[in-house]
Amino acid sequence: MESGRPEIGRKIRAMRLRLGLTQEELAARTELTKGFISQLENDVTSPSIATLMDILEALGTDISTFFTEQKEERVVYTFDDMFEKEDEGVKILWLVTNAQKNALEPILVTLAGGASTERSDPHEGEEFGYVLSGTVTLIDGEHKYRVGRGSSFYIRPKGVHYLVNNGKNPAKVLWVSTPPSF
Repeated sequence: MESGRPEIGRKIRAMRLRLGLTQEELAARTELTKGFISQLENDVTSPSIATLMDILEALGTDISTFFTEQKEERVVYTFDDMFEKEDEGVKILWLVTNAQKNALEPILVTLAGGASTERSDPHEGEEFGYVLSGTVTLIDGEHKYRVGRGSSFYIRPKGVHYLVNNGKNPAKVLWVSTPPSF
């Protein structure tokens, strides 16, 4: 950006290329010249509002969407970004900040010997866990499953479900829920 001015031409070029259109094809769809499209994409000229609206329509968008600043999505999370809660021998580390707004929620659960996670009611979605260390018992409704280090579980929680560490040593489980439920 130059002096706070949006780079309209750069954004139009990126959209045109994403759609696999040449400058000639965009010009034909908008009844403009290839030269004008070229000048516009190089920010040499600026379009009128009506012309910009025609170009954006040809590119499959509208003026409101075009000028909405897209906040870059976060990809990497460090330990400093994570949130931890510990209660009665259960430590939960939320691995992705604000995961509740996402489709899935990954956490790292550490269970002290004899500890269990809170009981979760049945819900829509799926849950996956991978035991990093120790052994846990997965309670899923009337079913009990022993899950040891290096093993994983996958459930569609139709019953009350939770984890129990019946051993003396701590157990660590990478647990992912969709939709977020932790």
